[in-house]
Amino acid sequence: MRVVELTPEYESLFFRCLEEWNPETEVAVRHRACWYHSFRERGLRVKLALDDSDRVGGMIQYLPIEHAPARGRDLYFILCIWVHGHAQGRGNFQGHGMGSALLAAAEADACALGAKGMAAWGLVLPFWMRASWFRKHGYRKADRSGVSGLVWKPFVADAEPPRWLPSSSKRPARVPGQVVVTACSSGWCVAQAIALERARSAASEFGDDVSFQIIDTKDRTRLLEWGATDALFVDDQPIWTGPPPSRERLVRQIGKRVRRLPRAPARDGRDP
Repeated sequence: MRVVELTPEYESLFFRCLEEWNPETEVAVRHRACWYHSFRERGLRVKLALDDSDRVGGMIQYLPIEHAPARGRDLYFILCIWVHGHAQGRGNFQGHGMGSALLAAAEADACALGAKGMAAWGLVLPFWMRASWFRKHGYRKADRSGVSGLVWKPFVADAEPPRWLPSSSKRPARVPGQVVVTACSSGWCVAQAIALERARSAASEFGDDVSFQIIDTKDRTRLLEWGATDALFVDDQPIWTGPPPSRERLVRQIGKRVRRLPRAPARDGRDP
């Protein structure tokens, strides 16, 4: 096994989160590519783990915390670490130390770049990106927001712990006579890009009764305004997107709102 930098030959695979076998990830490619090329100029780093046959089995992406959905200084922030674990496609690479190797390589790289520590987010529930996995690798609790824990590992004594961005009560404005579907998106996450495109498709079923808008949170000002890189709303009601809701579920949720819209009285063709 070896850990390498992302090169152009692997970019299309990275844009689909190593799931090139899954047709649903195709809709995420343009979102991920746009995010990648934008944030590479802001210090984004990506590494891949290859097995002895040079098959890509895992990846990690991290960037200066100043460009992450958290607050801190002189730290790098891990957006995602993922070792392919499905039987489909390239197969299950988990349980062979790829995740630990990727994490160690990223930490060494961040340290060499002058960082005082590494931060990461992790779920406090036993699912993907578990906070407990990071704690086994020497990370400490720094902050928490709902089920998302913020952990960190200082490299030097004077490193300062990170904090989550302040929560925001920002909600999309309602439009009289219309349902508004809003997606906040930076494009960094395949799953969230899938949720966005499912919402766009679901909204299109209702014609002029529904409008769809995207808030681009690659812009730091908008990220701070909305308090999250990714979010989905039907009117001013947030929709849970982890895992991405099905298109059918989104159609039902949007349809409920459409049926509540006030309708003009039907005309019977007679003069008033």
